[in-house]
Amino acid sequence: MAGRFITFEGGEGVGKSTQLERAAGWLRASGVQVVVTREPGGTPRAELLRRVLLERTDDELMPPSCELLLMFAARATHLANLVEPAVARGAWVLCDRFTDATYAYQGGGRGVADPDIDALVRIVHPRRQPDLTLLLDAPVELGLTRARARNGAAGPDRFETERSEFFERVRRRYLERAAREPGRFRVIDAAGTPEAVEAKVRGALAALRDPVAGAS
Repeated sequence: MAGRFITFEGGEGVGKSTQLERAAGWLRASGVQVVVTREPGGTPRAELLRRVLLERTDDELMPPSCELLLMFAARATHLANLVEPAVARGAWVLCDRFTDATYAYQGGGRGVADPDIDALVRIVHPRRQPDLTLLLDAPVELGLTRARARNGAAGPDRFETERSEFFERVRRRYLERAAREPGRFRVIDAAGTPEAVEAKVRGALAALRDPVAGAS
């Protein structure tokens, strides 16, 4: 069986982690070898970089260029040490965010120019792109309300403290990318119940691999 690289994208509170775990369970039950991972993170070194990226610090601001380079540093080690070996052995890698998130958050949100992001893509993964990207989309205010309820006493991370205007730009950039690459993206309305969203996710995965569709 050929390996696959499938990414789950979307803004805050759209339910990516929940749907990714449900999809992984369904695929495993149908006999697919599945690896679940996330970005930034997924390997010990990348998780260290994730903590640096998400930590809130009042005494030192993180400029967009620093944020961008840390994202790709984490991505480089994640790809080399987890994603590529797993795909090579025939696993389906389900990843919570990938480079589309960089174009949305650092590009749309922070204002980093696409050519600067493009240059790092050429260095870090010139040949690796997702086989399928599931973009879970919901209105920003709904997502932020869900995210606040999810975080509870832990509070928001450095990204979640941004204003709603930031997340509107992120959402807009995601939808623009999906419109440019309809063959890779599946835009899924994430405003409904988890069960309704799950049904749409399953449908998209079934279309990627017909025998899986028969096992649903």
